[in-house]
Amino acid sequence: MYIYSVTINIENNVEKEWLDWMRNTHIPAVLKTGKFSKALMSQVMIEEEMGGVTYSVQYTTDSLETLHAYQQEDAPSLQQETERKFAGKYVAFRTELQVIQEFI
Repeated sequence: MYIYSVTINIENNVEKEWLDWMRNTHIPAVLKTGKFSKALMSQVMIEEEMGGVTYSVQYTTDSLETLHAYQQEDAPSLQQETERKFAGKYVAFRTELQVIQEFI
């Protein structure tokens, strides 16, 4: 199992709009690609020196090939949509994680 983790710091003045858009538009669009089985959105509980609020969205997929297919086929247009809507109001970085073991 693999996780595609996207960490975003969003400016306070657009946080509510961004959260609504992420919940109702962006995350559903990512899941609609069929390349991820689920998504988990969390707020990072630290105060950033640069301000804003930081969130982590983690998308789960079955294979590295599927993750790379998403990055090549779907991510560019979805990221452009984010940039059009919130240009200059956020910073983001992305991480690929391989799940070694799940404990329940």
